[in-house]
Amino acid sequence: MAVPKIVVLGAGLGGTIAAYELRAKLRDRAEIVLVGNSEDYWFVPSNPWVAVGWREPEAIRVHLPPVMERHGIGFTAAGATRLLPGENRLELGDGSTIAYDYLVIATGPDLAFDEIPGFGPQGHTLSICQTHHAAETHRRFEELCANPRPIVVGAAQGASCYGPAYEFAMILDTELKRRGVRDRVPMTFVTPEPYIGHLGLDGVGDTKGLLESEMRDRHIKWITNAKVTGVDAEVMHVEEVDDDGKTKRTHDVPFGFAMLLPAFRGVEAVRGIEGLSNPRGFILVDKHQRNQAFQNIFALGVCIAIPPVGPTPLPVGVPKTGFMIESMVTAIVENLGEILDGKEPTHEASWNAICLADFGDGGVAFIAKPQIPPRNTNWAAEGKWVHLAKVGFEKYFLRKIRKGESEPFYEKLALHVLGVKKLRFD
Repeated sequence: MAVPKIVVLGAGLGGTIAAYELRAKLRDRAEIVLVGNSEDYWFVPSNPWVAVGWREPEAIRVHLPPVMERHGIGFTAAGATRLLPGENRLELGDGSTIAYDYLVIATGPDLAFDEIPGFGPQGHTLSICQTHHAAETHRRFEELCANPRPIVVGAAQGASCYGPAYEFAMILDTELKRRGVRDRVPMTFVTPEPYIGHLGLDGVGDTKGLLESEMRDRHIKWITNAKVTGVDAEVMHVEEVDDDGKTKRTHDVPFGFAMLLPAFRGVEAVRGIEGLSNPRGFILVDKHQRNQAFQNIFALGVCIAIPPVGPTPLPVGVPKTGFMIESMVTAIVENLGEILDGKEPTHEASWNAICLADFGDGGVAFIAKPQIPPRNTNWAAEGKWVHLAKVGFEKYFLRKIRKGESEPFYEKLALHVLGVKKLRFD
């Protein structure tokens, strides 16, 4: 008897774990197919380390085809060019199509570098969003160390991922000190956040105080409420706005090395589909991670639409952190299990967040339960232990991807001890 086909679109953190967890939960009750745009999984949280030469790209790569074959998961690296939800099929990059009974969208974002003149790897700034970007950033970093000049780091208006920008600024500071050239490299942090440590979450614990203190100690200047209007070779043009969003001063910030995180939008394959995605191309989902217009489609991670935590003078998006994404995975897997049993879905992701922000010689950790305020737990702390914890987590997570495991027993035990749950009513 034919079994339903569940297609997972996107082979990043969320999509890969979703494929593993669906196979473990449903076993032979469904055919699972993972659609990526590359045969390789890259551990993106380590990209800041790649960008300063602390990691080789190969060290954070997992070749997916043999892992998927071992677990009975179909796999293609052709990528998707267009979703046709009314026909329950995907058009793929190699000209073929794939039909599905259920679709889980986990594409991650499209990087909107083109929205600011001169911005991005094709312009005058660098990126750590993808590992091949980070490798080029490392090459440029070595040039900077040989010829010290000012640095600009941060995020552009509309960005929804701020932790890596803070991480990279501190890691740059740490490595430049090790090389003995920090005194010749002025640093400026540029962000649309209304204050340092907002993080798109209106802060977590005392992230405002912790991060401001770190930046003062490291002699990193900052511009908040910053709108980047354009980037020329070695000059970034920034408008600093007031609480009403009106320009109160302009800055022409010189640089010899600049890395700003871009705004995100939905990938082209899903943009402009009425009822499925919003004007930015993010997937609309209900509390069960399910799209209401096309009820056989679920979505998770960076590609879903989440409203901002509150009004800000400039667009400041909400981040979708790793554990938050994994909680969405678990909710979707449980809900698809219920649907295959002829029931309505009941599971909701907790959207709890555990985050380790590494600074090279220390770091900041926070737990937010849930990630979106108001919260039951709102905790942040700093220390050298955060760097060691981030190194350990990298090794653990890469092992998990290589083995095809979604949640080993010792991870469950650790989460139980912390009181952090993936499902809202567990």
